[in-house]
Amino acid sequence: MIFEIDNIELSFKDKRILNGIYLKAETGKITGILGSNGCGKTCLLKILFGNLESKYKLIRVDNKPILKPLYQTRLVGYLPQHYVIPKYLKVKTVFWLFKVSWKDFTVHFETFGHYRKTKLGKLSGGERRLIETYIILKSNTKLILLDEPFTHLSPINIEGIKKVISEEKQHKAIIITDHLYKHILELADAIYFIKNGNSKLIKGVTELEDLKYLNPSSFN
Repeated sequence: MIFEIDNIELSFKDKRILNGIYLKAETGKITGILGSNGCGKTCLLKILFGNLESKYKLIRVDNKPILKPLYQTRLVGYLPQHYVIPKYLKVKTVFWLFKVSWKDFTVHFETFGHYRKTKLGKLSGGERRLIETYIILKSNTKLILLDEPFTHLSPINIEGIKKVISEEKQHKAIIITDHLYKHILELADAIYFIKNGNSKLIKGVTELEDLKYLNPSSFN
């Protein structure tokens, strides 16, 4: 599957946030979105999902226009920055409702084994974030949108969920953004950089340095 979004234009009052944005994602690849805080990364994912209206947008799947919001289709799984699963649900109930294997999850994250009967609201922010990210990644969809999936995660859980992301890309298109850019650079097969409302396909780390997003010393 090839997913494309084109000609995105978004303004709030007199301030233009996005202007003519283009982005492509494909099954078997991870597409990263980078840019400074406030550049419109989260807004772009919301527009892709369909819960934020833009002035203009064109969405295509395998070169065919999609005229209704993606959330009304079965194409997409979306992890926003806020929690999406009610905190009163027990962990085992969440996995049952979403038809995701608890056994497979605990193979990846052994330390979660004793949380099976715990309510989500009793977990730490990072633990809850990890479970929600895993559930979204394992959803029966063809396109995954991840907004800041590494927030509050411990280093060991970040590495664990990165492995899951890499596994799931084999049969899904994944779009991901995070302020922890080094993880995006490690994971992504293609990276788009947003600046001044425009998107640019990045060919290498040196381009991000030229755009003043990265300091060359960051990788020394």
